[in-house]
Amino acid sequence: MAGFPLRREQGFTLVELLVVFAIMALVAGLVPLAYERMRDGSQYRDAVRTMFSQMRLARSLAISGGRDVSFVVDMGRRRYGLDGEPLKTLPESLLVRATVADREVASQGVMSIRFLPSGGATGGSVEILRAPGVGTRLRVDWLSGRTTQEALLP
Repeated sequence: MAGFPLRREQGFTLVELLVVFAIMALVAGLVPLAYERMRDGSQYRDAVRTMFSQMRLARSLAISGGRDVSFVVDMGRRRYGLDGEPLKTLPESLLVRATVADREVASQGVMSIRFLPSGGATGGSVEILRAPGVGTRLRVDWLSGRTTQEALLP
């Protein structure tokens, strides 16, 4: 037996198993938080993108159709979209503020930006804010009807 080394049994020790389980528990605890942040970010980007495209669509329809088209934000019911069409719902995690004709619309009110066949608009802006106060302002120029997007920092 002198020429044969002792063979050690294969397997994991109790300490190694406890370390692996502790790491798995830590990861499992962090996954819901990461998922929630990712979901909130996705909802924010989707709301900004959809609202911006709805405003641009309203201007395009007004010019091509030769009639006024209104973009509406119902802050009380947390919905937005083109007047006369089904409105889209804002996620609960977002805060919306609106300004029309240099005055802020009340948090329960309805704001409307009317796009004219000439390409102009009544003007106004909509701010979409996330929880820490960071967000985006969508601004409609009254003269040209052009919609722009700018970042809002806390």
